[in-house]
Amino acid sequence: MDQEPLKGWNHVPAVPLQVSPFFRWPLRPLEMLAWVWNSWFLITEKLIIVGIAFVSFYWFQPPLAESKTLAFGWITEMYVRNLVLMIAVAGGLHLYFYTFTKQGKELRYDPRPLMKNGRQFTLGGQIKDNMFWTLASGVTIWTAYEVLMFWALANGYAPLLTWAAHPVWFVAMFLLIPIWESFYFYWIHRFLHIPFFYKHIHALHHRNINVGPWSGLSMHPVEHVIFLGSVLIHWIVAAHPVHILFHLQYYTLTAATTHTGFEGLVVKDENRLALGTFHHQMHHRYFECNYGSLEIPWDKFFGSFHDGTTTADARIKERRKRMARS
Repeated sequence: MDQEPLKGWNHVPAVPLQVSPFFRWPLRPLEMLAWVWNSWFLITEKLIIVGIAFVSFYWFQPPLAESKTLAFGWITEMYVRNLVLMIAVAGGLHLYFYTFTKQGKELRYDPRPLMKNGRQFTLGGQIKDNMFWTLASGVTIWTAYEVLMFWALANGYAPLLTWAAHPVWFVAMFLLIPIWESFYFYWIHRFLHIPFFYKHIHALHHRNINVGPWSGLSMHPVEHVIFLGSVLIHWIVAAHPVHILFHLQYYTLTAATTHTGFEGLVVKDENRLALGTFHHQMHHRYFECNYGSLEIPWDKFFGSFHDGTTTADARIKERRKRMARS
């Protein structure tokens, strides 16, 4: 076996896939700086969602004082905003990549089309099924967590962070939320692959062996509660309302972008916006690997890392056989 890329894919990025340089030895400061820069600056998902969070806060968020008392009006306003955001992001990506095929198969990982039929889908087809679970359950529970957090901030039950009092911590919070997400996601994802929980909860998300933008937040309602429960950290760690918006928008909207099925958005023959990760795409095809992300390499620590090479593929297949026998 060698470090050749896998067969059976339309597109494979440079392999072996590399985890964050913060967890590679020897430490190389320039690579570490480049990793942070490429993750955050110029045109990136994270920076775009920071912008969306600020726009949401200043123009589409009820005043915090209004959140002291639960009321149909301001809760509905937030729900409609989230519904529009999810339809715009997941729907827009689906139209661009799959309906109008503006990029063809360039940078598309899986050559197969999304499934139009299938008895495993609640509504008979992959896209309808994904849209139903995303919008009916995902957006509802997303909004419920926002309502809870804004109500808690307004009533002093959760600690409030302000720019005036702590400007450095205010900025740092945007950098720390994705790191917390990486830590939290691995452990709840690994938990959901315990056979009982996989069968009754997580299997719904894994109906999507080949993923599209609507697949990312297509989950069982219990998984939505667990997945989005990441934001409850702010009952302990102080946050400003814009951080709450960013935290949940980062979780929900990047669920759509990272499941796009394409490595990125090509403009003038160049990948201008990184989207879906091959690391997670392999998880949907091979199941028992790559539970986490590349930011914190839990998969490497626990032997479930698939780096996209034939060598890793053989190792993961052997791991799956051992798991099946145990």
